[in-house]
Amino acid sequence: MEFPRRTPEGSDMTTTLSARETILKFGMKCRCPRCGKGRLFNGFLTLAPRCESCGLDFSFADTADGPAFFVMMTMAIPATAFGVWIEMAYEPGLWVHLLTTLPFLLLTCVPTIRVFKGMLVASQYFYKAEEGRFETPQQAAARNGMPSSDVGNPRS
Repeated sequence: MEFPRRTPEGSDMTTTLSARETILKFGMKCRCPRCGKGRLFNGFLTLAPRCESCGLDFSFADTADGPAFFVMMTMAIPATAFGVWIEMAYEPGLWVHLLTTLPFLLLTCVPTIRVFKGMLVASQYFYKAEEGRFETPQQAAARNGMPSSDVGNPRS
């Protein structure tokens, strides 16, 4: 799916954004993945029920713990390295870590979790992600155009 790109005024050129560009652009801005105008969130991390601009229902989005996992995995290394560096270089008391390492950890994790959640919601929209389902052999055969009587029968 592609999204129209804004062009300079007076230009007849029409270009489109790829899904990747749109996910990054609107996900990072926390805007609706369909129109790019409506807000994605009510509050800090609470997903809005629908887009206030185009009316897209956000009930399809279920990011679960994905944003928290990605933030922890990407920010744990720099935060840990910072704390270890302070400890190795200065050997300070615990109170110094409470005043330096803890705020560093919070400043790297808390603001970025909203952006990651926005990008995951936009990604779910563009790639039409949905809950996984198990498929019976008969359903798989029907999907692939095989008669269901051939399912489970070994061919000689």
